Order: sequence, then C-alpha cells, then structure tokens
Amino acid sequence: MWESLPEWWNSLPAPLRDPVAFAIPFFVLFLALEWAAARYLAAPEMSADGRAHPPRGGYDATDARTSISMGAVSVLTSAAWKALALVGYAAIYAYLAPWHLPADAWYTWVILIVGVDLLFYWYHRIAHRTRIVWATHQAHHSSEYFNFATALRQKWNNSGEILMWIPLPLIGIPPWMVFVGFSINLVYQFFVHTERVDRLPRPFELVFNTPSHHRVHHGCDPAYLDKNYAGILIIWDRMFGTFTPETHRPTYGLTTPVRTHNILTLQGHEYAAIGRDVRAARSWRERLGYVFGPPGWTP
Repeated sequence: MWESLPEWWNSLPAPLRDPVAFAIPFFVLFLALEWAAARYLAAPEMSADGRAHPPRGGYDATDARTSISMGAVSVLTSAAWKALALVGYAAIYAYLAPWHLPADAWYTWVILIVGVDLLFYWYHRIAHRTRIVWATHQAHHSSEYFNFATALRQKWNNSGEILMWIPLPLIGIPPWMVFVGFSINLVYQFFVHTERVDRLPRPFELVFNTPSHHRVHHGCDPAYLDKNYAGILIIWDRMFGTFTPETHRPTYGLTTPVRTHNILTLQGHEYAAIGRDVRAARSWRERLGYVFGPPGWTP
C-alpha cells in the first residue's frame, strides 16, 4: 500500500512510517488558515476569576506557542515510547499471538482502525477517571482556547497508551501496523479541534466524532465534564453512556486553571500535586485513593 507514497517515505523501515509525520505540513496549513481568520475577531474577554473567554476560533499567541512547543517535544517523546513498545509488541506478536493477520488484507486494516479506536475510547475514559493517568493527560486540556493549536498540546508520557494497545499484537496485527493505526486516529483528531466548524450533516454527527462533539469534551462546565471520549467514532460514547450533545458554548480549560505557560509546569504539576497529597495522607487507603481515585478525590 506504500508504493504510491514519496521515495523518502518508502525508504524508512515500516515501524517508522508514521502518518503523523506525513500530516505535519497539513497541520501547519490548517493552523495558519485558522489563525489568519482569527485576526479579524475581537479580543478575548476576561471574567472576574481571570479565565479567558476568547471569541469563537480565537487565538492567543502565547497560548498557541505553548501548545506548539508541547507538541514538538511530544513528537520526540512519543517516538521514544514507540521504540520501546516495538520490542515488547514484537515479542507478543511472535510468541503469543495465536495467528498472524496479513498486512495486505483489507479486513486487517478494518480490525486495526476499529480496534485502535475502541481501545482509545477506553484509555481516554480511564485517563479522565484515574488521577495518575489524568496527570499525564491533563496537559492537553490546559488551554482555555480551542483551536488547531490546542490539538498539538500533547502529553509527553505515552506509557498508558502503550499498555492499552497490547491486545492488537496479541490478536495478530503486525506491530508496525499498530503504530500506523494510532497515528491515523491521531491525525483525524487534529481536525476536530476547532470552533470554525459548527455542525456537520446529521448522519455524520451520529456516527463520527466531530468538532461539535469534541468541543463538549474540552469544556470544564459541569454538564460537559467526562463526556465524549471518542477518537474517530462517537458510537462508543453513545453505546457506553458518555455522550452529551453540545447545547451551549463550552468554557474551555481545566476546572482549576494552572495559570502558566511554562511547558514543564503544565506537563508536571499534577504529578507534583499527587506527591504532596500522598505525603500528607494518613493511611494506605488515602494514599491509594489520591493516586488511583478520580481527579478531585478526597478521603
């Protein structure tokens, strides 16, 4: 399937043929177009608590630079995690998988894309309901803006996803395909991070994740918390009871804003908070609750 791609792409080993890298120029193009459109919008209003309420599709230069910087580092850290995972996946595929699915069969790709998406849904849901995993994921939700730059505000610790993908090589999907499948999922998700698109045709909204659905997910409003975990298919949220339609414009960001653009602080502050809570805990029950309970858990 790679023959029609550029020569430099075909020269890479199969595990390194990452669609995310191939999509970066398109990310830059769409971000630039959205940013250019935002220049004609009014400046954001600030509420009494200091939280930004930007115009639809609005940008803040510092916030956008922070998101892009976090995304650039994420490219390097995710490559390191994938290199580590490749060793484990190869062993699982070679010694534990009861069969090996052919990489050139259409049904293998269907199983891959649907399997990655289902596993992403459950990982994403766990990330919002287990504090130690939320500590990794919360950086993506830290922006009070919602635009294509926000899509690049990625985590640096992919260990949870690496573990979540284990069933894929176990059912016989070649390890390099696992990484391609998740990258396809990630590329799709870039395009749902925008306020420039309102609603898509109803059949599409019924089946697929859309900007409207994902705006809900990034809202910190009580009605929107822990909803719409989908990657590509919104049917998982509809099936498992976590779907909520967009009824009003969300307030974006964390329920307790971090108030910084320091990328190290944005990535690590929740780990530090867990450490403080564990040190102050009075029992093992409290220590475990602070680590594995949902965000905001208290004895």
